[in-house]
This record gives sequence, C-alpha cells and structure tokens, in this order.
Amino acid sequence: MSLIDEPRGLPRNGYAELAAEVRGLGLLGRRPGYYSRTTAVILLALGVLVALMFVLRGSWWLMLPAVGLAGVSAQIGFLAHDAGHRQLARRVGRNRLLGYLFANVLTGLSYGWWVDKHNAHHAHPNDVDSDPDVRPGILVWDPENAATRHGAGAWLTRRQAWLFFPLLLLEAFNLHVSSVLAVLRPGLRNRALEAVLLTLHFVGYAVLVLSTMTWLQAIAFVAIHQGLLGLYLGCAFAPNHKGMALPTAEQAADPLLRQVLTSRNVRGGPVVDYVLGGLNYQIEHHLFPSMPRPNLRLAQLVVRRYCEANGVVYTESTAIASYREALRHLNVVGGHAL
Repeated sequence: MSLIDEPRGLPRNGYAELAAEVRGLGLLGRRPGYYSRTTAVILLALGVLVALMFVLRGSWWLMLPAVGLAGVSAQIGFLAHDAGHRQLARRVGRNRLLGYLFANVLTGLSYGWWVDKHNAHHAHPNDVDSDPDVRPGILVWDPENAATRHGAGAWLTRRQAWLFFPLLLLEAFNLHVSSVLAVLRPGLRNRALEAVLLTLHFVGYAVLVLSTMTWLQAIAFVAIHQGLLGLYLGCAFAPNHKGMALPTAEQAADPLLRQVLTSRNVRGGPVVDYVLGGLNYQIEHHLFPSMPRPNLRLAQLVVRRYCEANGVVYTESTAIASYREALRHLNVVGGHAL
C-alpha cells in the first residue's frame, strides 16, 4: 500500500467542526420507523422462502429458494452490522439483543466476536498491524508481507487477484467457523448465551434443510446458499477499503483524515443503497459509525463539501471500478511473493 499525499488547509479541529455541522442537522438521530419497516420486509421475505421450501419439498426447484435465501441472509447481516454500531435503538442493551437475533440466531455468526473484530477495523482502517480485515491470511494486501511468502503460499499469493472472487464463495463458511471457534475460546462476552444461540441456528438450519429435501439436494442447497451469501457479503465489503493507500503517521493521528483517506464510496441510487446495505457510503459511515443507514446519503453532501473545501481527497467510484482497483492492487502485491 502506498502513502497518501498530505492534504492542505485542514483545520486542527476538522473532525469536531464537521461533526458539529452534521449533529446540527439532526443526522445522528435514530430512525426507528425505517428500521422497523426494513426488518418487517426482510423477515416477511424469510418467512415466504421457508414456506416455499416446504411447498417444494423433495424437488430440485428448491435450489431457487437457496438463491433467494442468500440475499435475505445478507440483508439480515446488514441489520446485525447496524445493531453492532448502535444504529437501531438508543439503548445499548436493546441493540445487543437485536444483534444476537440477527447475527447468532438468523445468520449463524457470533455477534460479540464480529463486533470486536469490526471495532478494531474502524479504529485502524487499512493498518496492516491493527486492522484484522487486512492482516495477512489467504490473501495478502501488503507488499512486505507478500515478500515473506514461500512455496505454496507464494504460488497462491502470486495468483490471488484471480482467486479473489472464487475465494469469496467460501467466506460465509469461514465466518461460521470463526464464530464457533470464538465461542469455544474464553474471553467472549456472554459466551454461553452466544453458544446456545449459535446452536439454535445450526440445529434449526439442519432441521429445515433435511426435512424438505434429500441428502444430495441438501448438499447442493447449502453450497448454493452459503456460497452466494459469502460472495454477496464479500462484494458488499470489498469496495470499501481494498486497494486504498495507507495514511502517514500524522494523517493516521487525525480522526478525519484516518477515516476519509482510507475509505472509498460507491456511486449509485436507492437500489445500490439497499443492495449494499448503505455500506456504499463508507466514508460517512466511518466518520459517524452510529449514524442510521438512511441518513448516510444526506450526510454525504456535507462531508464531500467539507473535504473539497479543505483539500482532503474524497474517493468515490462505481462498484465495477472499485473491484477493478482492488484486483489491480492484489495483483501488484502478489508480484512481490518469492
């Protein structure tokens, strides 16, 4: 990752100044009506898909609900994300309860594990030492780490740009495994409760699948559902920071520059907003994590104007362009593998 040019003219209290303007417009206020309607629609869609599975019992047409269920599961995941940022309700406990429902019970993810991981990402975006989303793993986002790869690891790293999207098909499975491992290790808050809720999800999921289809159909159904869910989530999160440059130490110390310079927005209208769960407004989300999703579009006007007035680079592109940039970055980094 390269360093970012130093912006000029930004006030020392730039973030406080911007936050005061956003707060004055009421954009940090809760939107219970929006979230109630959104939740109702998603749960209705989930109920319809489950009912359809019983109607199509034993038929290979069940693979169609698997596709729909991937989309619904991703939308439920976005609600869990918003609960983790305390966007859904004023009280911390209520957000946590909703997070357990959306993450553990309905998606099969550990809410507490994910919140801890995601908070670390928000605190240090694109920092290879502190951001768990860009730490070396199967994929490597930093040339220095790529240069340490040898043998099979180096072979994989050199081809990581080509493998990026195929690997996303395994991301949902990876999240499930990581969640189970998290509740098995000491240290997770409400660990016993999360273990019970995860068990409820996996048992319920198995009963639903095995009571409506044959073993062969069940294997295909799970592969389609979980594969497309991982691909969907990966495509929603990938444009946000991947391929963006690293800030200097001075920029990283500034709360506004640390978030704006490492984030990328995705252009689009209401359809894109819904499909990406509001994550297409990544700059505004990182500046104001507790801001309700429907207010991000309104905050963008304020944030972009402020950045332009103060010489701060505000990155925005189409989804296709963002994927292209992420793949280009992966390819460049992969070239450093031995």
